[in-house]
Amino acid sequence: MPQPVLWVAVSLLLYVLAKPLYQRVRFPLLHPVMVTGALLILILRLTDTDYQTYMEGGRLISFFLGPSVVALGVPLYVRLQEMKRSAPMMLSVVFFGSAVGIVAAVVPPLMMGAPDVVVRALAPKSVTTPIAIAVAEGIGGDAPLTAVFVVLTGIYGAVVGPVILRLFGVTHPIAFGLAMGSAAHGIGTARSLEEGQLQGAAAGLGICLCGILTAILTPFLVNFLLG
Repeated sequence: MPQPVLWVAVSLLLYVLAKPLYQRVRFPLLHPVMVTGALLILILRLTDTDYQTYMEGGRLISFFLGPSVVALGVPLYVRLQEMKRSAPMMLSVVFFGSAVGIVAAVVPPLMMGAPDVVVRALAPKSVTTPIAIAVAEGIGGDAPLTAVFVVLTGIYGAVVGPVILRLFGVTHPIAFGLAMGSAAHGIGTARSLEEGQLQGAAAGLGICLCGILTAILTPFLVNFLLG
């Protein structure tokens, strides 16, 4: 088996094995994305395989990031009429949420004296990876660091988000999905789809709107906050 195909197979196998474990225990540190990543690092170290070799296969997986985001349009199309009725509210909520998310990501590390490149890498952490990396590179952030922040944000949002939303009485399917998609991108959307198709559709819309607004707002807000 060619090495690129081998590492794709290993990555998928680890994820498939890790998912039932998380579904059983629901412990945040055992999220399948985190477990798969940790086990992959261990295997790469044990087999003395460098990152470049792994990424020959990893690029095959990365290629599907874009199409997977586009595929989120399917539940959105199915529930289009319900989405249309709430369109003005959703746009205003995501606009406000995107702005607050950027400011909340930048201000705390800035106050703690974090390096400029780290602060810029944190700014787009709440959007899906392809958009986040493009935004980070555009504002002078470290793209690999941004990718790590994006994954951690998604895992945290998918695990803690539903608890916080229910704690504050947010049970409406559209509100639930919109919040999860806007704050926790693809991982949060996958969690929303577990709740129902309408939640998944709203989360998919949240990803799209938040991605567009973050790409527009981030350069202005980051440059303003960093002076």
